[in-house]
Amino acid sequence: MSRSEYAVDYELSDDDVNVHHVWDNEIDPVLTVEPGDVIRFECRDALDGQVTKDSTAEDLANANFDPIHPLTGPVAVEGAEPGDVLAVELLEFEHKGWGFTGYLPGEMGLGLLPDEFEEPGLYIWDLGEETAEFVNGIEIPLDMFPGIIGVAPGAPGEHDTLPPRDTGGNMDVKHITTGSTVYLPVETEGGLFSTADCHAAQGDGEVCVTGIEAPMFVTARFDVRKDTNIEQPQFETDGPFTPTGQDERMYGTTGIDSDLMEATRKAVRHMIDHLHDERGLTRGEAYILCSAAVDLKISEVVDAPNWTVTAYLPESIFP
Repeated sequence: MSRSEYAVDYELSDDDVNVHHVWDNEIDPVLTVEPGDVIRFECRDALDGQVTKDSTAEDLANANFDPIHPLTGPVAVEGAEPGDVLAVELLEFEHKGWGFTGYLPGEMGLGLLPDEFEEPGLYIWDLGEETAEFVNGIEIPLDMFPGIIGVAPGAPGEHDTLPPRDTGGNMDVKHITTGSTVYLPVETEGGLFSTADCHAAQGDGEVCVTGIEAPMFVTARFDVRKDTNIEQPQFETDGPFTPTGQDERMYGTTGIDSDLMEATRKAVRHMIDHLHDERGLTRGEAYILCSAAVDLKISEVVDAPNWTVTAYLPESIFP
C-alpha cells in the first residue's frame, strides 16, 4: 500500500520517552488514539543499537542482553477493553539501509544448535529496495515484518519480552507483512500496544536466534473489535509463503526423530551440511543463511513413534 492511499495521523520516534523494555500494564501510554487512526512507529533494532554497521562478532558476543528489545509504545486505543480484540492493519515498512544476523557463543545456549557453534558469528547486510546481499552472490528477497507485535498482559508486574505470550509479543511470524491484519486479545484498558524487533527477512524458525535484524519504520492502522473473542493472536495475510512469492524450486532436508525439537535440529543440521558441501559456504555462513532464508515445516506428527520436520531452501537465491 502506498502512502497516497492513507494519511498518517501520528508519528512516534524512537526517542527514549517512547521506548520501554518490558511488558507492564502500569506503563503509561505515550499516545492515545481513536479507532481508525494510523500511526508510524520508529523502531530500534532488537539489540538497541549495540550492533552497528562496523561491529564484529566479538561485539555481538559482548552485547548486554538485560534488558533486550526496545519496544516503541505503548499506545492506548480508545474504547479497547478486556475481552475485546485489537485489530492492527500493517500498511508499510521502511528499513534504514542495513541489518545484521548473528549467532552467539555456544555457552550462552541460544539458537537451535548452540553446541555446534562455540564461537560467535556476525554478518552485516546491505539492504536494497528488494533484496539483501549475502556472500557468494546470494540475494535474499526482503519481506519486512515486526518480530514483536503485541499488547500488555493483564497480569500485573513486569514481564520479559523474550518469550511470546497470549497477548502477542515476540512471535517472529514472518508472514505478518505489509497488508496483513493482526488480531490481539485485549487484557487491559486501551490495549497498550507496542511493536519492535523488526526483521528485513527471516526463515521460518529463525534458527540462529536472529533474522535480518534491522532498525525500521512500521506504519499501522488500528481498530477495536467487540464482536469476537480470541485467546491468543490470530492474523490474516497474503504471505508471501515462499521467498519470491511464487511456487519455486526448493531443496529440502528432513529431520526424523521421536522428539520434535530433535527432528528440527536434524533438519537444520543436514541443511548446513548441504550448504557447506554443495554450495561452498562455511558452516557459520550456512547457519546464518538458514536463519535468514530457510523455512521449517512440520511435515508429519501422526506416525508414532517418529515425527518429520523438513527444512526448505529456495534455490532462486543463488546466482
